[in-house]
Amino acid sequence: MKQILQLETYQREVLVDITDQVKRVVADSGIDDGLVSIYAQGATAAIMIQENWDDSVQTDVVNLLRKMIPRGVWLHDAQDGNGDAHLKSGLVGPSETIPLIDSRLGLSTWQNIFFCEFDGPRNDRQVVVTILLDSDT
Repeated sequence: MKQILQLETYQREVLVDITDQVKRVVADSGIDDGLVSIYAQGATAAIMIQENWDDSVQTDVVNLLRKMIPRGVWLHDAQDGNGDAHLKSGLVGPSETIPLIDSRLGLSTWQNIFFCEFDGPRNDRQVVVTILLDSDT
């Protein structure tokens, strides 16, 4: 089963919590056990599983990546000024896979799923959520 989430971002760099949207896809699937793949389409976006209790963690992630990969110093910046966004998304990665156990995402209490925007704002970001059925069920 596959569903595409449509997102809009309002900042250049931000982590957007998409956990509830992924949970709705899981609920609609009717699948009890398997794997949930979450994939960010776009070369300047990523998916991350991270702390959900304190928003400062998401801010810390953005700040760390800004320090590690600053704007305006990369060869690709001569093309369209977003070399840093490509490097950040490549470092974080475009996808995560989460076990689906008894119709629930196998996240811990303090984990959520975040769409990582590194080249916003954007009004049409897409995340592909694919649910694979466990063949033993």
